[in-house]
Amino acid sequence: MSLDSPAEMRRPEKTKLNIGFIPLTDCVTLAVAKEKGFFRQNGLEVNLCKEMSWANIRDKLAYGVLDCAQMLATMPITSTLGNAGWKQHTVTSLVLGVNGNAITVSDKLYQELKSIDRDFDYNRPVTASALKKLIELRKSRGDELLSFAHVFPTSTHNYFLRYWMASAGIDPDRDVRLMVIPPQQMVKNLEAGHINGFCAGEPWNQYAVSRGKAHVLITSYEIWNNAPDKVLGVNREWMDAYPDTHTAVVKSLLQAASWLDEKDNRSEAASIISREEYVGIPEEVILPPLMGQYKYHNDGESELIANFNTYYKYSAAFPWHSHAAWYIEQMKRWDDLPETVDSMQVIKDVFLVENYRQVASEMGIDIPLVNSKQEGTHGGIWEIESAQGRMELAEDEFFDNQSFETGDA
Repeated sequence: MSLDSPAEMRRPEKTKLNIGFIPLTDCVTLAVAKEKGFFRQNGLEVNLCKEMSWANIRDKLAYGVLDCAQMLATMPITSTLGNAGWKQHTVTSLVLGVNGNAITVSDKLYQELKSIDRDFDYNRPVTASALKKLIELRKSRGDELLSFAHVFPTSTHNYFLRYWMASAGIDPDRDVRLMVIPPQQMVKNLEAGHINGFCAGEPWNQYAVSRGKAHVLITSYEIWNNAPDKVLGVNREWMDAYPDTHTAVVKSLLQAASWLDEKDNRSEAASIISREEYVGIPEEVILPPLMGQYKYHNDGESELIANFNTYYKYSAAFPWHSHAAWYIEQMKRWDDLPETVDSMQVIKDVFLVENYRQVASEMGIDIPLVNSKQEGTHGGIWEIESAQGRMELAEDEFFDNQSFETGDA
């Protein structure tokens, strides 16, 4: 069955929806579903609500102001457990995008790192070793702590930043100062000197670089190839009340994701989200990463990161339990969750793989037969068994050559 066809679709129980998003490149799946008519094909009239922070998204979804929302991959977990605000059983059946983030620093901090080791970023992926040396030097001089921002207390960005720093022996709770700032405010705060660096999603890293006052040290793709970043979040109670509406939303977004992963459509997608009602910055900043062209420095050449933004191919939309398990491990590592939390039960309750399988199967999309996979051991495209025989999956290496494996929840 064509992904463009709403054939055999059950009529949604609720047709007028408010769906929240943050002004990021990864709102593109939602924007395309609306602007290219996929929501409408599936019987939905959708109002996309631009929110100013992830806390707004969490709270408005919990209170029912929003029917669905773009969420960080960690947010349904923490919302369900209530360890980052209002407790509400929140679930996801769909990943809205993998990769798409980076760690960016001010030009001043970059030059300081160069003074420690002029070749610190010659080879990629860049480690935090030079930053560790600089931190120790600053301590010896009695300088104040360097400040780094991320976007939400239990964000994917927080855990990427901590993981990268800790690999070089930096204690992110003692050696630097971490703070939360909405992604669209990162560049302003960096340029004003309020922070020395940040971890956030695009287009804000490339926007900072384009202004000539910042440098990207490492992308999230390099930290962990093809990790999930955004998901479709809904309250479990809402999904149970409107199961066919939920199915229609997931179908619409899978159609949009498939459209997006046709490279010929990326330019139109960038044009759509450059508009003020979405991200509101120039298309020429948004488009290159969507095309796999990434700039670490404004005066440097673009480098190829082919899968920097992936939405559909290689089963990018599948809510892998092993992805959720890694994030929960990081939450426990940094005392955001107690060790006693039953990780496997939480994952079963939140990452609803069978919902994805049901919708994808109805659409003729191939699906994995397992819920988890070993992470960190595949440096290129590889295959697993699938409902239709064999399917390709993308690379999943960590920058520090670690691996991660969990049971099939």
